[in-house]
Amino acid sequence: MDVNPSVPEPVLLPDPVGPPAPGRGRLGPLARLAPEPMKVVLNWGRRYSLWVFNFGLACCAIEFIAASMARHDFIRLGVIPFAPGPRQADLMIVSGTVTDKMAPAVKRLYEQMPEPKYVISFGACSNCGGPYWDSYSVTKGVDQIIPVDVYVPGCPPRPEALLQGILKLQEKIARESLGERYGDGGATPGTPRPSTAALQSGLVQPPAPQGETR
Repeated sequence: MDVNPSVPEPVLLPDPVGPPAPGRGRLGPLARLAPEPMKVVLNWGRRYSLWVFNFGLACCAIEFIAASMARHDFIRLGVIPFAPGPRQADLMIVSGTVTDKMAPAVKRLYEQMPEPKYVISFGACSNCGGPYWDSYSVTKGVDQIIPVDVYVPGCPPRPEALLQGILKLQEKIARESLGERYGDGGATPGTPRPSTAALQSGLVQPPAPQGETR
């Protein structure tokens, strides 16, 4: 085999120096090929390609629609509205009053979203129950059932407030470390990863097999 002397020999990168962080294992044998700036590139791609699953439950959903129209146009921020379904979405925006009867549906659709996934609580009703916080049928904030990344206050908030919330979420994604988010030790070193049963919702029960009743 002829060798072109003008082509330099490939240089093998050294293995990472030092032991892994407490409570975490190495990402794999190819981790040494991924330079540290790769995290910046991946976060940049995820922050500007957010497919949105809009869970509009009340009047705040009208403000979400206004933010997606030509005047405010949050697509210019890298936010794509109206994902086909939760399995194609990166961001859930809960806008409106979450009732106890609707809470299992919100939880189930959130669990169907692939990781990494984010939630914006849009409006006072979604944040804490709003004017209906003392109602027997209203959930006191969507964060009672799913984790929330950004809260947008208002009753209802203006479209500009939603744009500000999206920018805050993008700033959070830019600083995010997937190793800390999905590492073996979780966010706190020494903390074991939760089991599959712990990640499933207590509000949503799986369907019973045919021939069985609950």
